[in-house]
Amino acid sequence: MAKLKRRTISHRTVESLPAGKETVYWDRVLSGFGVRVYPSGSKVYIVQTRKGGRSRRVTVGRHGVVTAAQARDRAALIIARIKSGESPAPAPKKKQKVPTVAELAERYRREHLDVRCKASTADRVRSTLRTHLLPAFGDCPIDAVDAEKVWALRNRLHATPAAANHAVNLLSAMLGMAETWGLVPEGSNPCQRIARYKVRRRERFLTQAEFSRLGRVLSEAEARGEVPSYAAAALRLLMFTGCRRNEILRLRWDEVDLERRELRLRDSKTGPRTVPLSPPAARVLANRPRVDGTPWVFPGGVPGRHVTTVDGPWKKVRARAGLEDVRLHDLRHSFASRALALGESLPVIGKLLGHTEVQTTARYSHLAEESVMASAARIAASIGEDILMEPGTAGHA
Repeated sequence: MAKLKRRTISHRTVESLPAGKETVYWDRVLSGFGVRVYPSGSKVYIVQTRKGGRSRRVTVGRHGVVTAAQARDRAALIIARIKSGESPAPAPKKKQKVPTVAELAERYRREHLDVRCKASTADRVRSTLRTHLLPAFGDCPIDAVDAEKVWALRNRLHATPAAANHAVNLLSAMLGMAETWGLVPEGSNPCQRIARYKVRRRERFLTQAEFSRLGRVLSEAEARGEVPSYAAAALRLLMFTGCRRNEILRLRWDEVDLERRELRLRDSKTGPRTVPLSPPAARVLANRPRVDGTPWVFPGGVPGRHVTTVDGPWKKVRARAGLEDVRLHDLRHSFASRALALGESLPVIGKLLGHTEVQTTARYSHLAEESVMASAARIAASIGEDILMEPGTAGHA
């Protein structure tokens, strides 16, 4: 019997699994989903589950022909079918009309996006569909989408490489689900052969002087009525907490505990988490008026809805502060940068930012190294003053 080892099955994980004794690695998230590694090095995704006291093991697909993400989606469907007493694989269907990309997008939205993705992810997917994929491929049958067409889309978006990569990745995910649903042959996804752009991670950190200038400009703009009070409060909370934009804009009053000085977010990007409130952040929230009939700290213009953006006020403030290159998300990076400068450790910063993986916080490690180097330089300079002191001056003021 193969030795069981539990880990999260992803493309990177499966690629790194060594050949050797035949072994099954089980996923720690989707129970019953695993990958079998053979001595030859070949790897096959499998499902094992029980129904009516009987154990069933089903082959999902071979790694390289299907991706880890596709195998996970298929495994979930297979497990659901077995649990409901159905055959693991649906009965062969009569040949049907191949859907267009627009029709596939609608099914993808209905059966995947709306039930498995967070609102922020769903919003970005809809934007990419509306802006890039549907104009390029909407009326095209999915079996007519070939590598040449995808390359053309990628190249048209060369000026925005991150958007190009997201468009190709989304199309790949949709066509992968089309394979799972039996709409196109397995292994026919043309996006697998499309090289993605190398996108350099952008990092911009506000200095102490820039923070001071930004705070002064924000206060002046609010006092003159040029920036709404709700936007000023939201921007200050972003600076004081290091939270993500939507964690603040979608904040509910029942998530705010001013007595214990903390936010208890029920649904952040990485799941529920607690955010400590500094005295300045607590004062911002204490001064926010509560509007009857709405749960939102920042209610929007539409009844029952929250504010969805502060981009306009932010662009106005940053322009007056001479910080046009600073994105709203850079306030979060700057929070982490300041924490490092004050001597906080990476694990503590990861906890403050709500990171679930140490690798995410490790992106700030170079700032820690710079801080250590600066400290070493100051210490050495101080010692150097003593060592290089002029003869006969020791002990004199």
